[in-house]
Amino acid sequence: MKKDAPVPTAARKKKKASPSRFQVSMKKATTEMLTLFLLRQKPMYTYEMIQSIEQLSGGVISFHNLYLATYRLQDDKYIQEAYQELSEDNRTRIYFSITPEGSQYLDQLIQEYRTFTQTIEDIFQQEPIDLGETPPLLTTPPE
Repeated sequence: MKKDAPVPTAARKKKKASPSRFQVSMKKATTEMLTLFLLRQKPMYTYEMIQSIEQLSGGVISFHNLYLATYRLQDDKYIQEAYQELSEDNRTRIYFSITPEGSQYLDQLIQEYRTFTQTIEDIFQQEPIDLGETPPLLTTPPE
């Protein structure tokens, strides 16, 4: 099979489109932005960020963990380990803080997010337009 050849339909996993699948995609797309937003407020440890996102969103957005996002952001030098603290149950909590590069990156993400979501809102507000005649569905594959 060619490298750029499309994957046959039978070989693809079929997942039905659903609002919950959409929400998962949105969470993936905004995880870094939300993490950086929180760390711009104050240094936090990962579980504290998870709780804060859930509280700030009124329970609409929740994460099981943010470790992959924090590792990625740390590798990219957008966040750094600020300090460590021993909790009451003898667990080491690693607090992260945003770097100047991370703050700039957050500003760019927020701008991109706002532009994108505003454009979608603008599309939704438009009156229906005539997109031309819809071609008939093909019943046999073209030769």
